[in-house]
Parts: sequence; C-alpha cells; structure tokens
Amino acid sequence: MLMIKRALVISSLVFLIIIGYAIFRNLIMELPPLSLLEDYEPSLVTEIYSRNNEVVDELYVEKRKFVHLNDIPVDLQNAIIAIEDTEFFRHWGINIKGIIRAMWKNIRARRIVQGGSTLTQQLAKVMFLTRERTLKRKLKELLLAILLEERYSKQEILEFYLNQIYFGKGAYGVEQAARVYFNKSVKDLNLAECALLAGLPKAPARYSPFKNLPRSYRRRAIVLRRMRELGFISEEEEKEARATPIVLIPLSEREKPGAYFVEEVRKYLEEKYGYNMMYKAGLKVYTTMDLKIQEIAERVLNESLEKFDEEKLKEIKRKLERGIEVPFGIIEEIDEEGNKIEKVEVKVQGACIVMDPRTGEILAIVGGRDFRESKFNRAFQARRQPGSSFKLFTYTCAIDKGYTVVSKLEDTPRAYIYEMGKWKLLSKTTDLSDVGPEILTKIDPDKIWIPQNYTNKYKGETLLFDALRRSVNVCAVDLIMKIGPLEVVKYARSMGITSPIAPTPSLTLGGYEVTLLEMVKAYSVIANGGVRTEPFFIYRIEDNEGNILEVNTTKQQRVISEKTAYIVLWLLQQVCEKGTGWYTKYLGRVRAGKTGTTNMFTDAWFIGFTPQLICGVWVGYDKKYTLGKRKSGGVVAAPIWTKIMKEALKGRPVLDFIPPSGIVFVPIDKNTGLRTFPDSPNAILAPFTSGTEPVEFSVE
Repeated sequence: MLMIKRALVISSLVFLIIIGYAIFRNLIMELPPLSLLEDYEPSLVTEIYSRNNEVVDELYVEKRKFVHLNDIPVDLQNAIIAIEDTEFFRHWGINIKGIIRAMWKNIRARRIVQGGSTLTQQLAKVMFLTRERTLKRKLKELLLAILLEERYSKQEILEFYLNQIYFGKGAYGVEQAARVYFNKSVKDLNLAECALLAGLPKAPARYSPFKNLPRSYRRRAIVLRRMRELGFISEEEEKEARATPIVLIPLSEREKPGAYFVEEVRKYLEEKYGYNMMYKAGLKVYTTMDLKIQEIAERVLNESLEKFDEEKLKEIKRKLERGIEVPFGIIEEIDEEGNKIEKVEVKVQGACIVMDPRTGEILAIVGGRDFRESKFNRAFQARRQPGSSFKLFTYTCAIDKGYTVVSKLEDTPRAYIYEMGKWKLLSKTTDLSDVGPEILTKIDPDKIWIPQNYTNKYKGETLLFDALRRSVNVCAVDLIMKIGPLEVVKYARSMGITSPIAPTPSLTLGGYEVTLLEMVKAYSVIANGGVRTEPFFIYRIEDNEGNILEVNTTKQQRVISEKTAYIVLWLLQQVCEKGTGWYTKYLGRVRAGKTGTTNMFTDAWFIGFTPQLICGVWVGYDKKYTLGKRKSGGVVAAPIWTKIMKEALKGRPVLDFIPPSGIVFVPIDKNTGLRTFPDSPNAILAPFTSGTEPVEFSVE
C-alpha cells in the first residue's frame, strides 16, 4: 500500500513537472525576440513647416525623442529609481521581496494599493506585451524581465526605460516630457523639475501639474523624500528643491493657427504616403503657408463673423418682440465668470483663401470659424452658389470674342423660354412689357425664366463696363445669350472651374455651385495676365534623413490672351472704384475684384486681388439660412477682404497693374461709349485692344 502511495506521489510530481515544463516551454516559444529592443525604432514626429521654416504643427502617434543615458541628468535617473524601483541595481529582473510586500499590502487594504513590478518588468510590459490582465501575460512579463537582465546591462535597461515611459500630455520619454512641461531639453532640468517628472509615470493624469498643481507638488515631495532616504540627495538639497517653484509652459486654450491648412496637408500625406509613414516616419513637410497672413486671415474673419452674430442677435430679438418668425432663435450660455450670456443659436460661417496669383502658392486657408467645432473645410469642400462673381466668365468670354468695354447690352426685363432643348427669348421680344400676362400663365413655369436685377430697376441700353460695375443681372443674361452659354462653360473650365455646371442662361448669375478654391484659381488667371496657375500648398517633403521625397513648383498654362486678361482686369477695377465693391477703397491700393450675392442673401462673396496677392472670402450659414436683407457680398464679404488684405500687404510696396503691349487707352464718354476729349466731365480713360477703340466722337 505504501509503495502504491509513493508511486502515485512520484507520478503526480512527474506529471506536474511535465505539465510545468510544457507550459514553460510554450511561454518561452511565445515570447518575442529580445532583438526587437535593439532594433526598436520609436515612432518619429512628422513636422509641418511654414514658408519661413517655422514649425506650424506636428503629426504623431507617440511624441518622443530618443536621448542617451549620458544626456539624462543623474538626478532624474535617481528620482525614477527612488520612486519606481529602489532595488533596481540589486535585483535580477524580479524583486521577490517587493512582490511579497506588495501582495501583503494589497491583501490588507483589500484592493490594489501597490504594484510589485520592477523597472525591467515595466519595460518588458510596454515594449513586448499587451495591456490584458491575465496570469499568462504576467508570467511572460516575469520571464522577459529575467531574459532582459541576462542580455543587457542595468544602464542599457534604464536608458530604454527612460526613453519609453509615458509622462502624460502626449509625451513619451524624458526628452519630450521636459519639452512639454518645461520647454527645455532634459539635460537642462534641475532637481526640482526632475523630481516632478519622476512622479508622473505612475498616474500621469492624476499628478499632472496642469490639472492639479498642489497634488503635483505633494507627489514631488514624496519623490524627494525617497531620494534623501536612499542617499541620492542631502537634506539641504531636499529642502531647497521642495521650495523651488515650478515654472510650467502655459497650455494655450486657443487652437494653433492654420488648423484647416494643416488638415489639408494631413489628408494629402495620408492619401499619398499612407497612415504609418505620415504619423511614424518623421517626415519634414515644407508648406507654402505664410504664418503671419494665416493668423491675420483667421483673426479678421473670426472677429468679423462674431460681430455679425452680435448684430444678428439684436435683429432676432427685435423680430421676436414683434412676433415675426425667425429661422433660428437665441440660446443662453454661462461664461467663465458665471454670468448668463445670450448667443444666436446658429453661428454664421465663413471661409478665406489667400494666394500668390503669380506662383499659385497658397499662403492662408481658413475653412471655418473653429476647427475644433467643425473640421469641414468650407474653402476647399463646400460647394455654394457664387452669385454675380460668376459673371467673370461671361465677360471674359465676351472680351476674348471681340466685345469691348463700351459694347452695348440690354438692361430691360425679359422672359426666356426653354424650347427644342435650348433657352431663347420668349416670342423674340426684347422687353417683357411686350408680352401679355395671359401668355405667361399658359407656359409651364419650369420652362420659363425671368431674371431680375438686384435693385429691380432697369436702364435700357447699357455699356458693358457699366453693366459689370453695377452687376446688372439682365445685362449679364443678355450677354451670355449673345455669345452662347456653351462658350461660357468652356471658358469657366479653362480658367479652373471643375464643379458640375451646365450651359444655361442662369449660369452667368451663379446658378451652379462651386468651391471658393475654384473661384480664387479662376480669378488668378486675370491677375496673372491670362495664365492659369495651379494652386499648391506643399513645397517639398523630406524623410527623416533629409532625402527629398517630392518637390512641387509652379505649374502654369496660358488660357486667354494677355490683352483680354488686362481689359477684364480693368473692368474689375471699375467694380472696386465705383461699383458694388466700393468698400475696398479703404485698402488704399490699386485692386480689382467682384462681389457675389445669391437669392435670399444666403451667400456673400468677394474675390479680389492686387499685383501681389489674391484673396477670396465667402460668408454664409451651413444650412443656407438668409444672412439678412441687403446682406450682399459688397456689404458682408468685401469689408472682410479689405481688412485682411490691408494687414497682409502692410510693409509691401504699392504696385500698379501694367498694361501689356497692344493695349491703348482712349478717353470715352461714360454715357455714350463714344470717343471724347480728356477734359470732358463725362470722360473716362478706357483700355482697348489696338484697332478696336471707338473713332466716332460724342456730341454730348
């Protein structure tokens, strides 16, 4: 019987040994190779630079910079050891006494109050294992810690650890932590700063000095006390360090400038190079952003829209008091001081692009009021009706086909009917008053269109330059019908419009939706003497070793003649001098541009340029609410454009537009379009392609 019992015990022991060996062997087989630590390349930060080589933003998964142990202060090394693993230089990867002590404290507290992991175990966990809490993972952690101690020196393990550990606020490793919290390199930290950083890894959020400075100070005091107890510092050094105030980098409440610009860069990088390369390869991306102009555009646009909302709030209050229905109401919020404030329920939005028309370099992109609230880029992505700013293409096409600035257009109310697949004047009439109302009522309303002027007033025969200057709608329709809507589509395409548009009479009034980027690109053709320049926002991209991955340069193509471009430019100058863009006179420089306003005042545009810069501004609500009565492009968008350009051009030389050869200036009578004398009260000096200028003199 005794023999049987012995045999059973021995068999059980052998079985357990075999099972234990199998489990141990299986764990060993599942362990990752330690060479991964030597070959480990931490995720590198992709840096985005402005045109002046200023770091605008960074893209990263883990923000870190590797530093050697010799460059890490001894005080920081000792502080980490004192608070995380006092037996670090004496154990062999596992601290048995520490594990037992931690278990005993946890049992007594009936909760986990202390961990028993060594620095080596922590390194094994963060480098090789998942975060799951299982016995199998813990056993792997212990085995890896032992193997790490066999393969690497204590100094190497400590160096790996200090470059890997997380300190909060997106900072991995001691170098990045020093920069995030103190704006200095780790080698420049003093004892007090070292102790504060050492206290963070246990619970970065809880001990963050940005969230709770007193708690962070108490944690620092614990670290300093342990350092003194272990003989790393003297009592005097402890007292001095505890009395040292911490100077932190103030965390900005405001988003960084250029958030929409950076987002376009990010999307480009991800599409072309992929997620891993964008976030982990440490690319250097040199953009065309002018940080000064970017900040100006954001500030001016936001201040202007904030002021618009304040006025809208007053308007809504007045309407509600009178019982008038409003599209959206008022909400109450609590400010930082606890006071109730009233705001409009829906914020007005806006977008802006500033570009060098000569090169296509985009200098600023503002896609909305707050990137944190909405990442939708209204400058690049939003398609909106451009209103009268689209007349550019009709007038450009006309000038290119032989019309002059004094060609005559009809400013009379007209009706157009859709028959046989195309639009034409109803009954070949030249005036709607010739058509009886009984005829109009018999026509399918979907097949008749009656354009109207903004003022609902009509002058009759009107000179071309005056029609554009005053943005007369029926004249633009008259012109597109004479030259052909399909021709206008061709010119719009050649100048940069890629959104869907159709050859209809309403095209000239901005009846189809386009983006602000397309319109800025198209207007830059006029600013650049008839040459279309492709907009771009990245100069070059380098890898982390400085190898150039791509270079972008100016791409140009002539799409209209230089003479046509200059005459259209002159027409746009008249808009800014005495037309709908009159507000731009406050720029105090030569400028050219065009306003745009849609039906019900849902969209307000102004796109204009000087010889150095082109800028496009759009204002509207995302859901296409009305901006309000008379809130046109000239009233809403042009003032924003003027303020942005005035600041952006400050300090730059005042330049003029230079006419090309083949252009002659002739004094004409602004009422008749005929030639007149320079000293005539009705005289204006107008450009013509040589040979097309009027020869008949005005008798007025």
